Amino acid sequence: MSKDKILADLKSAVETWNVKLAQDSTKEALAQKIDPKEIIELGLGKGMETIGERFDRAEIYLPQVVAASKTMEAAIKILEPVLTGGSGSLRGTVVMGTVEGDIHEIGKNVCCAMLRGAGFKVVDLGPDASAQAFLDAAEESSAKVLGGSALMTTTLESQRELVEAVKEAGGPYKCIFGGAPCSRQWCDEIGADGYSATGAEIIDLVKSLAG
Repeated sequence: MSKDKILADLKSAVETWNVKLAQDSTKEALAQKIDPKEIIELGLGKGMETIGERFDRAEIYLPQVVAASKTMEAAIKILEPVLTGGSGSLRGTVVMGTVEGDIHEIGKNVCCAMLRGAGFKVVDLGPDASAQAFLDAAEESSAKVLGGSALMTTTLESQRELVEAVKEAGGPYKCIFGGAPCSRQWCDEIGADGYSATGAEIIDLVKSLAG
């Protein structure tokens, strides 16, 4: 089987959340000595890009994003023994949560699924997460990136509080934010390290900060 066909099958497996195809194609790719990074970035990752774009156009919904993410995770499990570092976490760890005072989780859940699908380990703090909870989780998991979602205008201030808490703690952490009332301008104003408008955008943003 040609390399192009294997990569196309990997992409298709994620797009159609076909776990068996993802596993079989990953094994075939390894048998053909395709670089694991290519398997992820040119195969599985391309499928996740399609999923992100389709989600942004409201052609699919959260369950499908999660299914695609789980498909990619199943393939990455097969790759783990050959990935350098041996920790099992391919690209690093991200702490995600909905900021303090806010209980809305859908946007955050999509971002978690996209990041897991892209090979990041995600520590999900759930809703109503305090700045201290973010810092504790980051220290425990050696995460570099903290992602806080706010879905209400009244909880945007909690994003500012997280940036200030990180500065006070003096840790090596990068803060990124998103959510309906959040904007790039707001993130610039509070001194955040990044802004993601969509689930599809967050992968490249985290890649640039976690490297």
